[in-house]
Amino acid sequence: MPGEEIGSKWLAAAAPQTMGPRSRDDERRVRLRQNRMYATGLLAAMGATYFGTYAVPDPSFPVLLIRAGAEGGAVGGLADWFAITALFRRPLGLPIPHTAIVPRSKERIGNAVALFIEENFLTREVVLRRLRDAQLGHRIVDWLATPERAPQIAASITRSLPQLLRALDNPELHDFVRRALGEQMERVDIAPVLGRLLNALTTSGEADRLFDTATDAALSWLEQHREDIYRIVGERSRWWIPKAIDKRIAQAIVDGVSELLSHLHQPDSDVRRQFRNAITQLVDELLHSPERRTQVDAAKRRLLSHPDVQNWIGSLWRNALAAALHDLEQPSPKTQATIENLLHATARAIQADPRALAQIEAGIEKIALTLVVRRAEIGAVVADVVRGWDERSMSERLELTIGSDLQYIRMSGTLVGASVGALLFAAVHLLGIAD
Repeated sequence: MPGEEIGSKWLAAAAPQTMGPRSRDDERRVRLRQNRMYATGLLAAMGATYFGTYAVPDPSFPVLLIRAGAEGGAVGGLADWFAITALFRRPLGLPIPHTAIVPRSKERIGNAVALFIEENFLTREVVLRRLRDAQLGHRIVDWLATPERAPQIAASITRSLPQLLRALDNPELHDFVRRALGEQMERVDIAPVLGRLLNALTTSGEADRLFDTATDAALSWLEQHREDIYRIVGERSRWWIPKAIDKRIAQAIVDGVSELLSHLHQPDSDVRRQFRNAITQLVDELLHSPERRTQVDAAKRRLLSHPDVQNWIGSLWRNALAAALHDLEQPSPKTQATIENLLHATARAIQADPRALAQIEAGIEKIALTLVVRRAEIGAVVADVVRGWDERSMSERLELTIGSDLQYIRMSGTLVGASVGALLFAAVHLLGIAD
């Protein structure tokens, strides 16, 4: 319908500041000027025809029929010109009541548009139906899974990362990160975490392998530094003790430690069983003993409050930024490849998982439904925006958008008026009503 077409074009006009490119405005302006010229030319032709018939002496029926048609066309064209002009401005600048409707009804139009959007676009049924028909989640994932898409996105991200990372490199942010990490680590109850970690290591057998590696390393170190140990013992011994005695003492110490480590290395030895029992008891205390958890928490706080640890936490942020910037400055940054692989792998994994796709679609619907919940607020924003438009620019913009089509109404009105005028004259003549 013409009314619906005009309404849709009015909505497409949007705000004056957010219209399309200037070239589109120029095209609309040219089309409006042409159609206005055609409509005005047709009206002028009707007027010229009407007055021209009076130049015919003793006019016949066809001449009178043409005169009646031209008269009706002129009246219809003038009426439609007045009606269309009255929408946007005062015809001929005259203060005629109920003219310049658009500028004078700016607030009412804004409220009507807001209400129209609320009741016809931002309803739960419309939003959900459109989203489910569009399947945005599937389209987004398919788009990301396209082989050439991940490199493009990764390249765009890596191009913008250096500026972002440099903006993050400032002393205030460093101090904030240091304090934030420290505070977060202080809040963590570390005893249960340590307990569960030790329990996982012991039950999985990893603890035994780690312990064997550690005892092997300790035994190897003792053998490699046996002579150094002898020398250190001799240097720290009393002057009156013979060197042979010092060496025998040092040898006994090294042999005793080596024997202990050897027993610890044997899985079924008593020393190894005692060690396992000690670990089991420690795990139980870390998980269930308030006293042990208090001791661990106190040790953690002492460690975190140490200046060297505080400096180390702060250096983590600086080192991470420096490493990232250094990588991004390389010809083929690893960061870009990592982002590319992550995007592509994630998209492919989601494609193969119907439940993940369903969750993405549900998330999109949930986000979209927030618009429905806040549709009154959105409508109020639309109304406020329309009320804030300048009356003249609003009128000009709206006329530029739909005015070209309205000129067809002028032409149609002129032709319809001419047809009706001619038909009425013919009917009166045929019925013999005229004198």
